[in-house]
Amino acid sequence: MSVKDSAPGSNTAELSVSELSGALKRTIEDRFGYVRVRGEVSGYRGPHSSGHVYFSLKDAAARIDAVMWKGSFARLRVRPEEGMEVIATGKITTFPGKSTYQIVVETIEPAGVGALMALLDQRRRQLQAEGLFDPARKQLIPYLPGVIGVITSPTGAVIRDILHRLADRFPRHVIVWPVRVQGETSAAEVARAIDGFNALVPGGPIARPDVIIVARGGGSLEDLWGFNEESVVRAAAASDIPLISAVGHETDTTLIDFAADLRAPTPTGAAEMCVPVQADLLAQTSALAARHRAAARRYLEGQRSQLRGLLRAMPTGDALVAVPRQRLDRAGERLGARVEARLRDLDLRLGRAAQKLARHSPQAELARRQGATQNAARNLARLGPQINVRPRHRLSELEARLARAFAARLALEQQACLGRRTRLDLLHTRLLRASAQQITRRTERLSGTSKLLASLGYHNVLARGFALVRDEAGHPVRLAAGVAAGARLELEFADSRLAAVALGDGPARKPAERPPARKPTPAGQGDLF
Repeated sequence: MSVKDSAPGSNTAELSVSELSGALKRTIEDRFGYVRVRGEVSGYRGPHSSGHVYFSLKDAAARIDAVMWKGSFARLRVRPEEGMEVIATGKITTFPGKSTYQIVVETIEPAGVGALMALLDQRRRQLQAEGLFDPARKQLIPYLPGVIGVITSPTGAVIRDILHRLADRFPRHVIVWPVRVQGETSAAEVARAIDGFNALVPGGPIARPDVIIVARGGGSLEDLWGFNEESVVRAAAASDIPLISAVGHETDTTLIDFAADLRAPTPTGAAEMCVPVQADLLAQTSALAARHRAAARRYLEGQRSQLRGLLRAMPTGDALVAVPRQRLDRAGERLGARVEARLRDLDLRLGRAAQKLARHSPQAELARRQGATQNAARNLARLGPQINVRPRHRLSELEARLARAFAARLALEQQACLGRRTRLDLLHTRLLRASAQQITRRTERLSGTSKLLASLGYHNVLARGFALVRDEAGHPVRLAAGVAAGARLELEFADSRLAAVALGDGPARKPAERPPARKPTPAGQGDLF
C-alpha cells in the first residue's frame, strides 16, 4: 500500500481503487479460505463456451455468486440443476471488476438424499412426459437368443454371476462391453455401449446381439446415479435391440429400469430371463416328441379301422362286373349283324363311285380335249386375217391422236414462255429504276456524312490559327500544369508539324536532337481536343 500526499488538515492515507480492491481480496481470502455453503442453485444455464460454469447460490435471505472452472466441473458426479439444493465447497474471493465477492466452487454434492430423490422424481416425470417409459415402446425378449450382449464392469462379480448362470441354464455366445459402472464417466460409457451394440451390422465380423443386459451390483443412491442420467435413459429407450435392466438389488430403482424393455431384480435374474433351462427344454421336447408319436399311432389305427369298415360295406368284385359282363355279351351278338350290314352298304357305295369314275377317266377326258382343240384350230384359221387388220387400224388411230396432243402441248408451252419473257422484261425495268433511286439516296447520305465529318474534325480548327500540342508519346496536352520544364513537345499547325521544348521557372533541360516531323494525319483521322 502506498501513501499519497494527504490533504491539509487530514492524516488519513489515500488509496487507489486497485489498492483498496486488492486489500479487500486478501482480507476475505485470508479470513475465510475454504468454506462449505448450503444453498439453492439459481441462474444455472449450463457450461459457458469456455467450459466454465456461472450461477448463484441463494437461500431465503441472501444470495452469492458462484463460479466453477472447467476442470472442476468435468469431475462432478452430480451436475447442478436449476432449483437444486446443494452443498458447495470452495474458496471465497472477490471480483474487483464489479466490486463483488463470489465463491469459486470446487465440488458440489446434493444436500442430502431427499434432494437427490426430488431431483430423480423430477427427471422421471420429465422423461415420462416425453413418452420414453410408454409400455407400447417396449419390445419382446427373444425366447432363445443366439448372442447376448452384456454391458458391465469386466472385473466385478456381476459378469461372473451372469456367465455362470448362463452356463448352468443354456450356454450362449456372450459379448461383454466393458464400462465403468460408477463414477463421473459411467453414464457416458454406458450410453456409448448401448449405441455401439445397436451400430453393429448383422452378419458382420462382430456378431450383433439379440438381447442386451445392462448390469451392476447393488449400492447407494449416489453409486447408482449414473444409471439415472438422461443420456443413459434416452439411449436405452432408443435401442433397437431388446434391453434388460439389471441394476442394483431388487429394492433398488433407477430410471433405466423404466426405459428398458424388461427389468430384472438382479443380474442373475437377468441371465435367467434371457434363456430357458436347457435340461427342462430337452425334457419338454422329449415329452412332446413322445406325445407326437403316440398321437400318430392313434391316428393310423383309427384310419385303419375306418378303412376296414368301408371295405365291409363295399360289394364284391363279381357283383360289380356281372352287369357289364351281360352288356358285353349282348353287344357281341349284335356286332356280327352290324358288320355284315355295313359291308353291304360299302359295296353299294363303291359301285356307284366306279360308275362316276368311268365317266371321268383319262381316256374320256383326253378325247374331249382333242375335239375342243380341233374346233379352236378351225376358228383361228377362219378369223386370222381379221385379227391382223384390226390392230393395225387401232395403232394408226393412236399415232394420229398422239401427234395432235403433242402439237397442242407445244403450242401451250410456247404461249407460257412468251408470258414469262414479258414478265421478265417488266421486272428488269423495275430493277434498273429501283437501283438508280437507291444509288442516288446513298450518294446524298454519303455527301452529308462527309460534310458533318469535315465540320467536326480538328483540322478546320487548325486552319483558323490554332495549334495541337502533343507530348513525346504522341498524346494531346490539354493543360499547361501537366507539362514539366524541358519537356519535348510537338506542335501541329494547319500545314505541318514542329518540335518544341517547354520552358518553366526551373532550369530547362538541354534539348535533345530534334525528332523528324511526322507526316500530317489525314483529315478525320487525328485526335480531337
